[in-house]
Amino acid sequence: MSSLIQLYTAVTARLSRLDALLPLLARLIFAAVLLGYFWASGLTKLGDGVSGLFSPSTGAYVQIFPRAFEAAGYDSSQMSLLQYLVVLAGTWAEFILPALIVLGLATRLAALGMIGFVTVQSLTDLYGHGGIEHPETLGAWFDRIPDAVILDQRAFWVFLLLVLVIKGAGPVALDRLLAPRRALEM
Repeated sequence: MSSLIQLYTAVTARLSRLDALLPLLARLIFAAVLLGYFWASGLTKLGDGVSGLFSPSTGAYVQIFPRAFEAAGYDSSQMSLLQYLVVLAGTWAEFILPALIVLGLATRLAALGMIGFVTVQSLTDLYGHGGIEHPETLGAWFDRIPDAVILDQRAFWVFLLLVLVIKGAGPVALDRLLAPRRALEM
């Protein structure tokens, strides 16, 4: 029995040395699964041409403030300055934060920002778009169905992002090139 325990200890010790690869793999999975999703979503929020970076599409308001935009008669000029700024920031965040994560630049901060983004996105889906009225979309934890869009999928997204918040970008990242070695070890 002690030889079995020694074997187990030796194998797990070797696996523990691979710990530094976890953030790199998290960034790779983020790029493979979520980067395209967020960038495609961001593209639907841009207005026409170069000025579209500062002039969100009507779709941006529909996605971010669905009930308020409907109440405004789908007229973006009726939206407040705060709503405009939120739509603009949300649109830019869908491009900037995922890019930072994939590049490994300001990774912890970008991942934390993405967690906030996913939280707001989920609340908007539930309350702004009526997802709360559709249990199959909302889902439930500890049930036998693992594919609900809100609770199940986004729990995995947030977990992946938490790995990056806690562990940083990993060994292959711009954070490594730009930060002093001592700061990374803290």
